[in-house]
Amino acid sequence: MPTPPLTGTPHRARPSDETRGGRYPRNRVAAGAAIVAEVAADGKTRLPVLRSQAPLVLRRTPGAVYLVGGAAGPIGGDRLDLGIEVRDGAALTVRTAAAAVALPGPDGLESVLTVTATVGAGARLEYLPEPLVVAAGARHATDIRVTLAEGASLLLRDELILGRHGEPGGSSCTRLRVDYAGRPLLRQSLEVSGTDADSPGPAILAGYRCVGSLLMAGPPVAATDPARTSDSEAGTMPAVAVMRLAGPGILVTALAGDTVTLRQRLHAACAGQSTGTSPRRNWM
Repeated sequence: MPTPPLTGTPHRARPSDETRGGRYPRNRVAAGAAIVAEVAADGKTRLPVLRSQAPLVLRRTPGAVYLVGGAAGPIGGDRLDLGIEVRDGAALTVRTAAAAVALPGPDGLESVLTVTATVGAGARLEYLPEPLVVAAGARHATDIRVTLAEGASLLLRDELILGRHGEPGGSSCTRLRVDYAGRPLLRQSLEVSGTDADSPGPAILAGYRCVGSLLMAGPPVAATDPARTSDSEAGTMPAVAVMRLAGPGILVTALAGDTVTLRQRLHAACAGQSTGTSPRRNWM
């Protein structure tokens, strides 16, 4: 498989860039980062490719690769791309060091984060970022596309908070597309806005400001901690839905008034489920 490319420019363009015929309009960033994980001769996972462009800065730790914010953002108009390739038999965990805050730009444009991942046969990817906070006036889109080979497994978490403390929040669109063994496994999108009269209603957020999902896909294995909750208990938890996919996968969605409760609901509902993710990881 080809190495995910780095695209864009790692700087925030100055106002004069436009007048000089620069490629990117003022106050906007186009940046990319790439991770490749593969199995070394000793059986351990190594990272032959780990490339960054601010604000997408990658840092390796013994247990995971962390995405560290190298600058403020995403800011309206920014285009950020993260490419992940987990080759056959390898295992990779990607986390973020802190919550991200989507901020409005001077032109009222939408910021976009695109995550594209491929996971090879027998490989595992855990993509577990901290929540995204959409500040008032911001417009942001997150587009996640994952391709899983036969026998690959995935644990993917996505959490969204409308607004910082005391503000209604901006607008967000999250799109998730996952294929398994050449077949569609999940197509999902969610659009919410802190100023939209429909978003707080019973059909979408039901009065909550935090929404999240946890996707487990791949061959079934034992759950992380079955003692925490049973299948029947998960189905009766407040503001939580558990959906088994038409393929090897389970999708949990939850609503909450704060991030701590949201995380607890997501992971409690997952415990006791048959999943495609290793039971040895600490998801929290």
